[in-house]
Amino acid sequence: QVQLVESGGGLVQAGGSLRLSCAASGRTFSRYDMAWFRQAPGKERELVAFISSFGTTTYADSVKARFTISRDNAKTTASLQMNNLKPEDSAVYYCAAREMGTRHYNYWGQGTQVTVSS
Repeated sequence: QVQLVESGGGLVQAGGSLRLSCAASGRTFSRYDMAWFRQAPGKERELVAFISSFGTTTYADSVKARFTISRDNAKTTASLQMNNLKPEDSAVYYCAAREMGTRHYNYWGQGTQVTVSS
């Protein structure tokens, strides 16, 4: 079992930056792939960034070169650095985890709101 708690959301002007953090419980954090999803009102949830247990990263096209996902296995945390934020980045951001080698994210945080004003 893994419990995830996000923090770091808030209100920022367009062009600004925010850093989201995801604190994970459990001693086997290094065996989990981690991801950040987001969901805006009236839209489907979308995958924003992914980092594997080995550190391989992928990003949605809409955030490439602006967002950076990272992990610290010693601190059992995953982070999402978001730069040059745009109003269309406004959404609830969720941290998610899946055991390496599996396809489904079984563990989710409660979400943190990010609002970007124009």
